[in-house]
Amino acid sequence: MTEIRPVVSLRVSILRGVAGRCPRCGAGNLFHGFLRLAPGCTHCGLDFSFADAGDGPAVFVILFAGALVVGLALAVEVLYQPPLWLHALLWAPLIPLATLGPLRLIKGLLVALQYHHDAAEGRPQGRADR
Repeated sequence: MTEIRPVVSLRVSILRGVAGRCPRCGAGNLFHGFLRLAPGCTHCGLDFSFADAGDGPAVFVILFAGALVVGLALAVEVLYQPPLWLHALLWAPLIPLATLGPLRLIKGLLVALQYHHDAAEGRPQGRADR
């Protein structure tokens, strides 16, 4: 039996993902813990086993946080030339905030986009000559 999927705009899917809500109904929680996906939606029963964000969230966060922290550190170094201990004091708290803060948001976004676009693992069709 095929699943009847409600028509949801891309904007709504993005908002549901960032909010950590079920991509189908928007009511149930997507996460069980900080980054672990719940087995399914408690409201509509959608099974979240389709979702595999993989390393995507981490890659996006690393690129964003790396550019942010390195850019700011270089700007501070060029403008003020503080000692190294002050650099450590400035950037040590920013790195966890810049990496862990958006990680859950981006993972929720990627899972919601997988559902919205009905993305699945690639499966070769198989050739007749094999």
